[in-house]
Amino acid sequence: MTITEPRPDAEHREGDTSIRPFTAAFPDSDLEDLRRRIHETRWPDREIVSDASQGVQLDVVKKLARHWEQGHDWRAAEARLNELPQFVTAIDGVDIHFIHVRSQHPGALPMIVTHGWPGSIIEQLKIVGPLTDPTAHGASAEDAFDLVIPSLPGHGFSGKPSETGWDPIRIARAWIELMQRLGYDRYVAQGGDWGNAVTEQMALLEPAGLVGIHTNMPATVPDSIQAALTNGDAAPEDLSAEERGAWDQLAFFYAHGLAYAQEMGNRPQTLYGIADSPVGLAAWMLDHDARSYDLIARVFDGASEGLTPDDILDNVTLYWLTNTAVSSARLYWESKLPFFAPKGVKLPVAVSVFPDEIYAAPRSWATQAYPNLIHFNRLERGGHFAAWEQPELFSQEMRAAFRSLR
Repeated sequence: MTITEPRPDAEHREGDTSIRPFTAAFPDSDLEDLRRRIHETRWPDREIVSDASQGVQLDVVKKLARHWEQGHDWRAAEARLNELPQFVTAIDGVDIHFIHVRSQHPGALPMIVTHGWPGSIIEQLKIVGPLTDPTAHGASAEDAFDLVIPSLPGHGFSGKPSETGWDPIRIARAWIELMQRLGYDRYVAQGGDWGNAVTEQMALLEPAGLVGIHTNMPATVPDSIQAALTNGDAAPEDLSAEERGAWDQLAFFYAHGLAYAQEMGNRPQTLYGIADSPVGLAAWMLDHDARSYDLIARVFDGASEGLTPDDILDNVTLYWLTNTAVSSARLYWESKLPFFAPKGVKLPVAVSVFPDEIYAAPRSWATQAYPNLIHFNRLERGGHFAAWEQPELFSQEMRAAFRSLR
């Protein structure tokens, strides 16, 4: 990887607030090494069940590996990234990489968009055009955004923290500093997964300039519901149909979907295998949530879905080439926040509920969690990686969500 000037060490840039242009350019030798490692994968035995209950299935990963070695073109992904203005700036001792696209339309609303794990800035590439240039995508100039899309510390092209303490609260402070450094005195913020955790913490800090937030993975689960789920109790009898659906999704996730988070939350440094094996890394990243995995399995089986095989491999390859498998995992170790619990956000909040998310937040829970709820909509399709899977729907949601704040 190269940037337009050498990346200085943290101790040599104290007080440096400069914003430096960035270009992604990995050497051919890195890609040759990647293909060699994929080719030389030592495969495990096939699972002894007919479904994914034992984990990511061998046939799925073999199809992924075949395309990765023989068909995937990282240079095309690299070119798409480099078509966009990218920068690096040091905040709190860590280099923060970000995409920054200003709209040509006057009065565009600045928005900082934060990815999660196992996502990256790759997730947001499809929404850059529709949001910054809405008139070219069937929308109004009055709905234009300036976009700031940073890479989380320890992820992608951002620096890897060399000290503890980089939890969502500290990242939120860094994002506030970033928006100030870019000269934005009025803006909104958006996120899902860890992006939601960071975005909600920004709202709780109530910085001058932040006027509202949007989330596609809201933290709305009432304490009584969380306690019942944790204790293994039966679902309360007074749940509405919408609430019962969310309960069922959460109960499944807590019973079958938390293994990756528990390992990264407790022992992230133990994950040497995913830093050494690209196929191991891919399998680890695929096993995030059941619905996303099912979609990805269908994609590698030839189905036409919101994602393509190259979409998925662009993201995994970014993690591989930047060697961020373990550094990204440490965010789970750092954070002590209850993920789905309401945090008491008072700023205006917009919520988009995609049906195949880990859980589809009911309106009743969202209303309780966000007393200043300015937008709530349930979409007909889409899951955890909403901007990536359904960029058109996601872009429509952003326009509607923040229209009242312009």
